[in-house]
Amino acid sequence: MKEKYAVIFCTTPSKEVAKELSKKLLNENLIACSTIIPAYLSIYKWQGKVCEEEEFLCIFKTKVENYEKIEKIILKSHPYEVPEIILLEIKKGFEKYLNWINESLI
Repeated sequence: MKEKYAVIFCTTPSKEVAKELSKKLLNENLIACSTIIPAYLSIYKWQGKVCEEEEFLCIFKTKVENYEKIEKIILKSHPYEVPEIILLEIKKGFEKYLNWINESLI
């Protein structure tokens, strides 16, 4: 596999924010797809307090080389002070699916 593919996780406070981010990244040809997992409960520590919030998880399918541009767009338009932006490199995957990612980013 010559290309390096990845998924990027990004949580959002609402479905609307998740859709807006996804469409921005798709329109910039930085992701091939965004899967939005509907509301789930996140329990986390923030500024010394335990918090519980309903969030939406975006899973962006992309290439590793697009990470910096994706991060920049997310940081510019995300409402969180410290949004979750995590890249996981795909070590192996169905070749036709990875080819589809590549073709979608042209």
